[in-house]
Amino acid sequence: MLEAWLRAFLFTQVVEIPIYRFGLRTSFWRAFGASAITHPIVWVVHSHWSASWAVRTTAVEIFAVVVEAIWFGVTFGPKRGLLWSLLANGVSFGLGLLSYRWFGTAG
Repeated sequence: MLEAWLRAFLFTQVVEIPIYRFGLRTSFWRAFGASAITHPIVWVVHSHWSASWAVRTTAVEIFAVVVEAIWFGVTFGPKRGLLWSLLANGVSFGLGLLSYRWFGTAG
């Protein structure tokens, strides 16, 4: 399970860091920090919660968007933080689904 999480975490970072760097003109480490805060929690909750896939996924994605929006909103304002958090998480979620469908893995 740790190996699967690490692949998914790296996948998320590869997708989200460039989006945050480009959109917010922020540092690599600040961009890395957003998903580093949320991804472990998202992974554990999604893996262990007995709710349906749709409910788990919706809940953890909302959590990730909100926390990362706050993370960036402190520096860049709430609207910009939310906009770029929605975009980064939406892209990584969408690409993760495609990766899973095409390759049987999200990372």
